[in-house]
Amino acid sequence: MASSPLHFSNPLRSLFSLPSLRRLPRILFQASLFSQPLTHKTLTFSTGIRGVSGSGRFCWRAKASMAGTATEKGKGKVEVFDSEEDLSVSLAKYTADLADKFSKEKGTFNCRFIWWFSDQVPQLLPFLLLKLVEPPYIDSVDWSTWLVFWVDERVVPKDHDDSNYKLAFDGFLSKVPVLPGNVYSINDALRAEGAADDYETCLKHLVKSSVISVSAATGFPKFDIMLLGMGPDGHVASLFPGHSLVKENEKWVTFIKDSPKPPPERITFTFPVINSSAHIALVVCGAGKAGPVHTALGNNQNSNPLPVQMVSPEGELVWFLDKDAASQL
Repeated sequence: MASSPLHFSNPLRSLFSLPSLRRLPRILFQASLFSQPLTHKTLTFSTGIRGVSGSGRFCWRAKASMAGTATEKGKGKVEVFDSEEDLSVSLAKYTADLADKFSKEKGTFNCRFIWWFSDQVPQLLPFLLLKLVEPPYIDSVDWSTWLVFWVDERVVPKDHDDSNYKLAFDGFLSKVPVLPGNVYSINDALRAEGAADDYETCLKHLVKSSVISVSAATGFPKFDIMLLGMGPDGHVASLFPGHSLVKENEKWVTFIKDSPKPPPERITFTFPVINSSAHIALVVCGAGKAGPVHTALGNNQNSNPLPVQMVSPEGELVWFLDKDAASQL
């Protein structure tokens, strides 16, 4: 695989342009070259987090399998780790186990990693994900079946330092044998509105082609797992507190031109897509995020919930916290 993001992105399927849609059958043909049926795993990169609602008490218990503490509250499960190293080991096992589970049950695994990029995260998430490229996972994971998407992206060239694609490539994708044709980056030649429309169009094509499944409850794309993060203000993806986009309930992908954090133009998945997930892993590290974590997981009620509190998957929610992020719980 090429060492430069620009070289790597050339063969990638861009989700946004109509010409890229015409190339999709060619990519599916490549999949048919494998002797065994492919199990598709969709990866998406961005941020998302869910506050567990309800007034139930926390039930803390030690977990012998990891250096952490787990608690369950409502539909959400919270795991707290002494270090980022411990967290990354558990996250890798969680992801690999789900991949194996779904592959055995239905022959398909939509592993949609939503990578979120904030001022504090550039080095963190690649570090956490890199456990998947170490033994035993590097040899046991079938990387050829993973599909990679971005739940939100900055509308900048792919070689720009602000690009989530560049972050993902440099920190993770360049180190695993994911097929270049299974990496769905945005069309960075388009402006925000056009890029969002193009991304949604391509996702709908993949749904129509039965590459991505659909939630029977919502009609939105349904992925088996999403890996999400959270910003220090409680935002997820590019869905920020107080912004009108948090109320969008029809579009799959939308755009923002006035992001509170630079760069201002971005595309983002909407909450209906995020919340149609079967599994969401929320990864939060650092004392600077302890406040929103407490708001999301605490018993306090508020009339204007943070975006993180609006994430509510159809299935399982697991919080992966380091001890600093959990310090106010």
